[in-house]
Amino acid sequence: MFILSKSCEICGTTRWNSVYCGKIRNGAFGNFINGKIFRCIGCNVERLDEDLSIKREAYQSKEYREMLNQGIEVGDYFKHSDSIQIHNLNALWPLNIRGKKIADIGTGGGSFLDSVSGLAGEVLAIEPTLMYHSSLRKRGYRVFNYTADALKEYRNKIDIVFSFQVIEHVTDPKRLLREALLLLRPNGKMIIATPNRNDILLKLLPNDFPSFYYRTQHRWYFDKSSIINCFGQIATMANSQLDEVEFIHTFGMSNCLTWLNEKRPIGDLRIEGISPAADKMWSAYLQSTGQTDTLILKATKIGP
Repeated sequence: MFILSKSCEICGTTRWNSVYCGKIRNGAFGNFINGKIFRCIGCNVERLDEDLSIKREAYQSKEYREMLNQGIEVGDYFKHSDSIQIHNLNALWPLNIRGKKIADIGTGGGSFLDSVSGLAGEVLAIEPTLMYHSSLRKRGYRVFNYTADALKEYRNKIDIVFSFQVIEHVTDPKRLLREALLLLRPNGKMIIATPNRNDILLKLLPNDFPSFYYRTQHRWYFDKSSIINCFGQIATMANSQLDEVEFIHTFGMSNCLTWLNEKRPIGDLRIEGISPAADKMWSAYLQSTGQTDTLILKATKIGP
């Protein structure tokens, strides 16, 4: 049994269980190091050993993108990010963003913002990776390194705040949520997406999938209960309420079948015999049982 001797940044407890010890992903698929994962007894969140976690300043460097085999130019970012925006757009429903002030925390090269900027009234791009800033500004976005920087000008002014696949990276998840809510005007909406720790592949392949799912880029691993617990820590102080936690699945049945057969990912590729209709039924089942690869927390700011 490995013991984590530190307080949980979310709930403050010092009690942890060791839930995984073995290979974890270090960058792109196929690169591994040995690591440990711990689960907080207080709030049920899981976290990576801090000694292996990527530090905040690394996200501002080209080395971070290179370790993921994603390239360092904004065009490289679009190649791997544009195609997944359909899932982020689905998370918007039933919100109307026409004419609204919106902010995307951890926007990267801005693929999501490019998908909605024609409707939105004013757009904030919050992103620590400096190499993307020039391109973001050329597309008309107000660019800030961090949410704390944006708050100096936009506190209580934003209608909708988004953050897709970011909270799992940060050192302080509560701070991300708190600062996002501070940006919002009363009745403003917050949408937070993160990988789902209840992913069905962790159950189907308990000896193979954890080394892919756990990775040095992700400090935190949430399920429905732990993301609600994290939000609950700041909800009252931030004058906000939880609306719901949704589940979305971003990969088709072919990806799961390939994992079962070959122990590797194939992303959005479709194997012969698997139709779009089969993918829809597969996704619907996973959503209904909470076993998708992604969960989405939605909340409303109810006061100033």
